[in-house]
Amino acid sequence: MDGELSKMIAVVVDEGLGNSSYLVDLGDERALAVDPSLDLRALRIEAERRNLTVAFAADTHLHADFLSGAVQLAAVDGARLLASAAGGREYVHEGLADGDEVDLGGLTLRTLATPGHTGEHLSFELLDGSEQLGVFTGGSLIVGGAARTDLAGADQTEQLTRLQYRSLRRLAALPDATAVLPTHGAGSFCSAPQGGDRVSTIGQEKRANPLLQVRDEDEFVERLLAGLGTFPPYFLQLPEANRRGPARMEQELRVPALPSERFTAAAASGATVIDVRPIRDFAAGHVAGAISIPLRAQFASWLGWLLQPTTPYVVIRNRDQDLGDLAWQAAKIGFRLPLGELAGGMPGWNGETATTPLLKPDQVGDSHVLDVRQDSEFQAGHLPGAEHIELGALQDRTGDVDARQVVVMCGHGERAMTGASILQRAGHQDVQVLDGGPDDWSAASGRALT
Repeated sequence: MDGELSKMIAVVVDEGLGNSSYLVDLGDERALAVDPSLDLRALRIEAERRNLTVAFAADTHLHADFLSGAVQLAAVDGARLLASAAGGREYVHEGLADGDEVDLGGLTLRTLATPGHTGEHLSFELLDGSEQLGVFTGGSLIVGGAARTDLAGADQTEQLTRLQYRSLRRLAALPDATAVLPTHGAGSFCSAPQGGDRVSTIGQEKRANPLLQVRDEDEFVERLLAGLGTFPPYFLQLPEANRRGPARMEQELRVPALPSERFTAAAASGATVIDVRPIRDFAAGHVAGAISIPLRAQFASWLGWLLQPTTPYVVIRNRDQDLGDLAWQAAKIGFRLPLGELAGGMPGWNGETATTPLLKPDQVGDSHVLDVRQDSEFQAGHLPGAEHIELGALQDRTGDVDARQVVVMCGHGERAMTGASILQRAGHQDVQVLDGGPDDWSAASGRALT
């Protein structure tokens, strides 16, 4: 975005989910929020910093990767909800169709029907009179690609992909200087392919987006579908939750502290133990059978990949880790909150413990290596002879992993520790984790990746 536009539009990035929402200053102490997440903390901070009240909340589509915050903004802030009339939403909103215009009090929001990522998808043009300022493209045209089209079932994938082709070309007909403001971006499992930039322009995308360079619709379908990776299973459930409308949330989410006896009883009753401490802490000692999911920006994605939304779970953290952040990350993907956390953290535990050795890159030697990265990462370069199972698939394939000593690896170590904990939970005894990634191993060994 140019300087003037960036003063008007704040990009609120969710690094973990790889998404952006937008806060548009309407010039009269009111704001428009586009594709807000249920976790409104960052958006509210930006609104307060700019002394703005959210008067409009617009959703481009029924999101699969997070719960919308639009209903919350309507309930708490009195925002006017804008969304596709074709979405069948069950809450009060202003249903919009192609070509509708909404007066924002000086600026205008005009809708473009851009189905493909979802069947009811809208893009929103932001106009100042006749001047085209930008277009909020949601999951249609994104930087360097387009969002995936396979979330409505295999029977609809090809049709939606062909609609996506036409939607991208409709957007590409806008003026070259128009800012492209997508929701999905780097790190989003909805993006195909993934790039590093969050915003762009129509002209830049026409020059550089591979999906706008294809010869015809059939080639587009082939290229887009070939770029799709796997996605967390909760993606198939959230569109319906967003159609019904997320429940109103309290501003502060609370997770009770459980003494060791109650924590143990919860685990014995079927609650999964999730250890969110950094990998070195987990390696040094953890509750036997716990799953390691370090609390970081990507926590929600891996919680959503490894558990079901209704699965009861308890957590263990260090005192300096933000329990509120953990709770909001769970809530924004439609997951229940933990039943509780272990009071006092690991020092409060008096049951069986286990360890998971960390290996330096020069200690791997000829060990059997299990690489748990995504397919695209593995294909870009991996250790010679490494076995490959994506982390999201590992729980169902622990029996496929050789029972001998195994070194689990990823790009840095966090996903590898999660994978190692899954193997240990399944009964594997001799499991280690590479502290680092393939480039670290290559530098330490002097050997090339394959």
